Amino acid sequence: MTEQPMTRLTLRRPDDWHLHLRDGEMLKAVLPHSAAHFARAIIMPNLVPPVVTAEQALAYRGRIEAALPEGARFTPLMTLYLTEQTDPKDVARAHAEGIATAVKLYPAGATTNSASGVRDFDKVRGVLETMAEIGMPLCVHGEVTDPAIDIFDREAVFIDRVLKPIRRKVPDLRVVMEHVTTQDAVDYVRDSNKNLAATITTHHLIINRNHILAGGIRPHYYCLPVAKREGHRIALVEAATSGDRRFFLGTDSAPHTDANKLLPCGCAGCFTAPNTMSCLAEVFEAAGKLGQLEAFASLNGPRFYRLPPNEETITLVKGAPVTYPTQIETGVGSVTVFDPGFALHWRVEG
Repeated sequence: MTEQPMTRLTLRRPDDWHLHLRDGEMLKAVLPHSAAHFARAIIMPNLVPPVVTAEQALAYRGRIEAALPEGARFTPLMTLYLTEQTDPKDVARAHAEGIATAVKLYPAGATTNSASGVRDFDKVRGVLETMAEIGMPLCVHGEVTDPAIDIFDREAVFIDRVLKPIRRKVPDLRVVMEHVTTQDAVDYVRDSNKNLAATITTHHLIINRNHILAGGIRPHYYCLPVAKREGHRIALVEAATSGDRRFFLGTDSAPHTDANKLLPCGCAGCFTAPNTMSCLAEVFEAAGKLGQLEAFASLNGPRFYRLPPNEETITLVKGAPVTYPTQIETGVGSVTVFDPGFALHWRVEG
């Protein structure tokens, strides 16, 4: 007897362990799309100016909560932007008082609004040691910024030059390699016995570098870390669908206005918040691993962050193609929604 394909999937409400909400009018416009499907999200601190202190994180959290649609059940989990001047005592206070869940490491100049990031990693050693003592995770944008290193190699070089030395010096530090894009990163996580996990984005499970460059430049697929070769994308899909507890969802949904995406030097980022769950269901179904979607989106992240999984559930239903808006309007300009390039048949029912 032929097994009938699954057309309905209920899973614990997912969390997004890497999310950009921006601020002001952009925040008000994009937040409802994440709050519709996700219960919690790790909020990126790379505003202008960045969210560096506990007080700034508290204020930003207040602005997010004020922008939530009425009745929304969504918890922003705040992060502190690590600089060479970060005070270990302020970090410890933010953790103890429940203000910040993690600290974010941006190598200076690695991505959007990262100019205040770290150049000399020895200068943040005291912060990292404090974090190891209190069990506070470090979220890492894993790319070197050395102009001599090819942009497609910067993640692999970061592992060898930066991450391995940090983890040798502070072995008890709990680290999340965010938005991994390479087989190298997948292998490094798998070869580590403890204190290391990785998030994988929606768009990196779907696009490779050809989607950005072949047949014409497609700026709405341009992101950092940049998408890599197809072999790396396949490695990410295998890791995400494997059930391995060390891999979980961090969408890195990063809204930019179309005007800023289409500049001669356009911004990096894909806005995936509206259709992520539909996209993921298609990816996992195509891999024959739809049953592993709950682990990736709803269970593995809370386990690493030492939080309980959500009790509420959502249901995905397969049927006629579901459509999402091509763009959303904000008070500062339109934002294009990520186009996976294939029909989406799974919709979130509730």
